[in-house]
Amino acid sequence: MKAWRINELGEPKDVMRLEEVADPSPGAGQLVVKVLASPANFPDVLMARGLYQVKPELPFTAGVELCGEVTELGDGVDGFQVGDRVIGGAALPYGGFGELALMDAATTFPAPEALTDAEASSLYIGYQTGWFGLHRRAHIQPGETLLVHAAAGGVGSAAIQLGKAAGATVIGVVGGPEKAAVAKQLGADVVIDRHTEDFVKVVKEVTGGKGADVIYDPVGGDTYDRSTKCIAFEGRILIIGFAGGRIQEAALNHSLIKNYSIVGLHWGLYNMLAPELVKECHAELTRMAAEGSIKPLVSEELSLDEVADGVQRLADGTTVGRVVYVA
Repeated sequence: MKAWRINELGEPKDVMRLEEVADPSPGAGQLVVKVLASPANFPDVLMARGLYQVKPELPFTAGVELCGEVTELGDGVDGFQVGDRVIGGAALPYGGFGELALMDAATTFPAPEALTDAEASSLYIGYQTGWFGLHRRAHIQPGETLLVHAAAGGVGSAAIQLGKAAGATVIGVVGGPEKAAVAKQLGADVVIDRHTEDFVKVVKEVTGGKGADVIYDPVGGDTYDRSTKCIAFEGRILIIGFAGGRIQEAALNHSLIKNYSIVGLHWGLYNMLAPELVKECHAELTRMAAEGSIKPLVSEELSLDEVADGVQRLADGTTVGRVVYVA
């Protein structure tokens, strides 16, 4: 089969190579799937650079989530059969950026019928992260104000839709007019272009000086630092990631004085420590997709030949929504 292999670490455009590789064979508890679609995620960028917490042995094929059609079952796999359309995480080194991929049955789920292959492939990580962050960690309530950073990206776009579905007023922060239009399309009530506006000032104005009840931060660094200036009394700042490059240090005296919480989310731990909650979340997301309250925004569909370019553009911060390889 053909697959994009990473043989050395660096920028995706420099280290991803489309190669002929052996077809994967399923181990116990695994599935082989024909890849139908696989979106670019920031962990794919970080793994190419060698900066992610998961460091696959070289060489490997990236593509951490996908939608696929089951072609082969490993020993001990129950609940799936050949021909099933499924979504979930890839079992590296056979990720989604190839013609075939490996998946662990424990982190594989039926693909929602309401979504296309490209949309379904983009549901697993971003929307599970958003659901666990907003509901399990931040306990968002109807009528609260949610501030979403990087609101036009894959993770941020999911948070906008999930926040609206939870009954929150959603403020999206983006960089540039094109991304502002996307955030508005996704349903954000207020959109702030950080290139021309101070989000701290706007949030205070919109909330009558109160600030945001929940801040969804996949950026970190300076974005986190400034978010502490517009967090509400008893607010919750959700730490989702550090796409901005700098891992901030929290001033705990400030959280004490202003009475807000700093809440971390490592969604992958739920797969290990509370898998029943991941299944519950998938059922809820499937229901929401069927009723139309959530729908991943696929901005581009890539051929296999275009994958490395798409991953690099994600790394450069020039994409919106989800950029997806579609077979």
